[in-house]
Amino acid sequence: MKYIICFIFLGILYVPGYSQQAIKDSGSYIIHKFAQPIGKETYSNRRDEKGLVYLINFEYIDRGSPVKLKDSICLNPMGEPVSYRIHGGTSRFSNVNDSVVFDGAVARIKVDDSSFTKTLQGPYFPVAGYSPATAQMLLIQYWKKHLSPAKISTPPFGNVTISDDGRDTLATADRKYILERYHITGLIWGNELLWTNLDGQLACLITNDAEGDKQEIVLDSFESFLPQFIEKAALKGMQLFDQSAKPIAVYHPIMAITHARVIDVISKSILGDAVILIEQGRIQSVGKFSEVHIPKDAFILDAKGKTVLPGLWDMHAHFEQAEWGPAYLAAGVTTVRDCGNEFNYINAIQKYINEASGVGPNILKAGIIDGKGPYALGIVQANTQEEAIRAVHMYKDNGFVQIKIYSSVKPTTLKIICSKAHDLGMTVTGHIPMGMNLEQAVDSGMDMVNHIQYVYDILKKNKSTGEVNFSDTENVAVIHFLKDHHIVIDPTLGVFELIFRSTKEDITVMEPNFNSLPEPLKPLFITTGTSSPQAIARGKLRMKTFMDIVNALNKNGITLVAGTDMGFPGFSVFREIELYVASGLTPMEAIQTATIIPARVMNQASILGSIEAGKKADLILIDGDPLENIRNIRQVSQVIKDGKLYDPSALHKMAGFN
Repeated sequence: MKYIICFIFLGILYVPGYSQQAIKDSGSYIIHKFAQPIGKETYSNRRDEKGLVYLINFEYIDRGSPVKLKDSICLNPMGEPVSYRIHGGTSRFSNVNDSVVFDGAVARIKVDDSSFTKTLQGPYFPVAGYSPATAQMLLIQYWKKHLSPAKISTPPFGNVTISDDGRDTLATADRKYILERYHITGLIWGNELLWTNLDGQLACLITNDAEGDKQEIVLDSFESFLPQFIEKAALKGMQLFDQSAKPIAVYHPIMAITHARVIDVISKSILGDAVILIEQGRIQSVGKFSEVHIPKDAFILDAKGKTVLPGLWDMHAHFEQAEWGPAYLAAGVTTVRDCGNEFNYINAIQKYINEASGVGPNILKAGIIDGKGPYALGIVQANTQEEAIRAVHMYKDNGFVQIKIYSSVKPTTLKIICSKAHDLGMTVTGHIPMGMNLEQAVDSGMDMVNHIQYVYDILKKNKSTGEVNFSDTENVAVIHFLKDHHIVIDPTLGVFELIFRSTKEDITVMEPNFNSLPEPLKPLFITTGTSSPQAIARGKLRMKTFMDIVNALNKNGITLVAGTDMGFPGFSVFREIELYVASGLTPMEAIQTATIIPARVMNQASILGSIEAGKKADLILIDGDPLENIRNIRQVSQVIKDGKLYDPSALHKMAGFN
């Protein structure tokens, strides 16, 4: 009888004649989100009439929402896949229900209620995504057994590439561990980093979940090494860009952009046939072509027919992986406010970019603080005065300029955080904590608020439709309150547009560059939204109301800044600006929300945010006129950061875009 080895996605395959040692019969992994332990991945095995069966459970709770996943796979004695089954959740908002049965190179596939067959070319191994972690460990074993093929097909969909990236040594006081390091491309956007011990046992996987958030899955005995894994992943992520695709950041000590149409975001005026003279990465002068002296040794960049803008800002970034760097720059985003991240990871990313060993925008860090409780996010949590003060000092001492409040912070703790942050010269932004409203949070010391929903929540609304009458005295009082307290709002309209969209609609209407996105990203956006006619109708009305609020805030002098909360990498900044224009802002006003206004509120206006002598040379060149048609802002032809000239096409290739 033919011996079949069956197992459910954890453990390591022992193939007769294969030198790799078998892994333990059971194991336990700790699942983390933003370095906070939120669940476990466990496996055990048993034998039955078919062979060796490995059983896996992948479970975690993310901000109160349970996510559960189970897998199964069978391999024949040669280590080739025979069948596969995966069922359950991959995030709070996504599920998978796939099965594959192999008949040689023919795969009979079922995805949800759809069935089809596929003839596979070359080596193949069934994997449905980033989770569970040990599926990727098994994938590596298969890759090794097949002599490290350049590409492996991963039914139901896609393919991956795997690279052996060397070894790392980790040590405790009495023991050293030598780990083999790999990176895998194709299961998520960009590169995953994975370590195994010399026996092939998975030690750690650094990845991104189906929401695009950072996730780490660590063998329980390696839990103490997690901060080292995170920092190593940041460094390697910056180094793992395909060198053949890496753009040459062309630097000229003296550069003159000539015959440009320059937008002055301070005076709201246009300077035609202009010269921008750049020396040593700084703007030296801006003026008419006939009036500016251009040194003989200057590199000339002819901008005839182009519009020059200050580099754009994203005031609600989550820089979760290295690929965000070139994706942002390709879209002309030269500065981001990182609105809450893993402490070790974002510190390392910022360091590598600043030292020019990584590619990306300027990063201003807002350190996240949450309260303890079932909905807490991250490991920096504070419920007491001592915890709050210690957290604020930690961020200040590590170059953070702002604190981001998250949803579980207690009202008394919020006052302490804001007071200490202000004492240290920091500002406070974030969510409005549960049990509080926006006015109470502002009275407690918050300077800025993320997401337009929190403004919506305190406005008086029509009970049946949710629409807002801005001439109502209660709503007039709310607007006055925001203005009197100089509150800054980043509305993140683009995120709500995604959530409220009909999944039956063509997503390219919202994002015309959708087809250029890396393949692993596309399903995440296509499935975001709703198919319910009632929910679609409610969403359209809510979106219109949100846009009306943005228009009312702008008309009444409340400060708005463009923030995306991720979305389509880089491109979402364009969409956010477009939505502001659709809400009623002029193109110039919308552009200001992504240039000079964020520079002012983040105390960077002396060096960034506009095209003026003495400021850093962070600029973008656009084909066409965005003041005539705001969608022209997408036509970025060249990007300059710190005086270095980048090609957007090369940057996109570097980040894995088509």
